[in-house]
Amino acid sequence: MAEVATPLIERLVVVGLGLIGGSFAKGARASGLCREVVGIDRDPETRRLAVELGVVDRCVAELAEACPGADVIQLAVPILAMERVLAELAALPLQGAILTDVGSAKGNVVRAARQAFAGQSLRFVPGHPIAGSERSGVTAANAALFNRHKVILTPLEETLPADLDKVDRLWRAIGADVEHMTVEHHDQVLAATSHLPHLLAFNLVDSLAKRSENREIFHYAAGGFRDFTRIAGSDPTMWHDIFIANREAVLQALDTYRADLDELRGAIQAGDGQFLMEVLTHARGAREYFGRILASRTQAGAQVAAHHSLTEGHS
Repeated sequence: MAEVATPLIERLVVVGLGLIGGSFAKGARASGLCREVVGIDRDPETRRLAVELGVVDRCVAELAEACPGADVIQLAVPILAMERVLAELAALPLQGAILTDVGSAKGNVVRAARQAFAGQSLRFVPGHPIAGSERSGVTAANAALFNRHKVILTPLEETLPADLDKVDRLWRAIGADVEHMTVEHHDQVLAATSHLPHLLAFNLVDSLAKRSENREIFHYAAGGFRDFTRIAGSDPTMWHDIFIANREAVLQALDTYRADLDELRGAIQAGDGQFLMEVLTHARGAREYFGRILASRTQAGAQVAAHHSLTEGHS
């Protein structure tokens, strides 16, 4: 993380202190970029732990207790809860606070924000960190979670350049690689690279589980099946919300995949070995290329984490 001599932000408010919100708050607090980091969470135990673990400076239960007077408000609540939170924020005297978020679908959040703030000034910089962990909750908050991970910001036509720069600097201060793209492009890209694979994994496991011979199927499943279906163990509620929120882009990605799958089925039915080999060879090459990208990113992230661990040990 970059060291910051003078705080850029007087008060950062993070709404929702799960893994992502908690890690963002903890990283921002450690960066020195914010004079005060305030958390908002309805759960009393989460509020207690957030302060005890150094995730935030203080933590409250209600938006009205911390948001008026804030410089930046980060929304880290479930996607389908965004509409309610935005409506509550629109009723508060925010005095020009910059809003941003961490949702993995952007179109529905932008629509909800514009609806909630209709007739008011909306200073909104939508965002999405592409990072995570198998752990969850405030106890999993990790200041280094976003090191060398992509964060996509999707500024709107009405987004002020200074607001975009401030949110961009926040993410870069906690180690993220920040990119900008349109809302529509983001939702299409994530539908293809994240949402569709999760949908397929859930569907395959459910399809096999419904068969009468499912015990035998799972008994003889090898490691490849485990690896392919691992993401079907993800939180069903969260992914239900994502599929609904980004349904247009998910359906488009699903239709494209279904067309490719039908073409592959036809090749197998016709015994077209040349077409089949082309698909398999191309897929293997693409996977190896993707693997090299991941390995490079993981190595760089490990080096950054080791540096910070050493620095903290001598502080």
